[in-house]
Amino acid sequence: QVQLVESGGGLVQAGGSLKLSCVPSGRIFNSIAMGWYRQAPGKQREVVAVINSGGSTAYADSVKGRFTISRDNAKNTLYLQMNSLKPEDTAVYYCNTKTLTPTGGRSDYWGQGTQVTVSS
Repeated sequence: QVQLVESGGGLVQAGGSLKLSCVPSGRIFNSIAMGWYRQAPGKQREVVAVINSGGSTAYADSVKGRFTISRDNAKNTLYLQMNSLKPEDTAVYYCNTKTLTPTGGRSDYWGQGTQVTVSS
């Protein structure tokens, strides 16, 4: 079973930056979109940013202008550049890949998550 492996989380002061990376442990076929999600304590998991197979991106309103999602197809890596971090960005960040199944359905791959903590 292919897994997504995230890295780059850590502790940073408000106003600082972090860059998250996500690499699959093996080949993932029929990927239609990749994205970053986050879950803060006591809250539901929410989408942060997504990028589809055509390269189009979308962001949560709370991170627009501060976060940038990108991918390096040659390195098979997904990134999330996070600038001007705020304490409310503190959460576990998860990488996700959505694929198209042979029957036309959707399937999800998730990483184990990486902790991002922003101190005030």
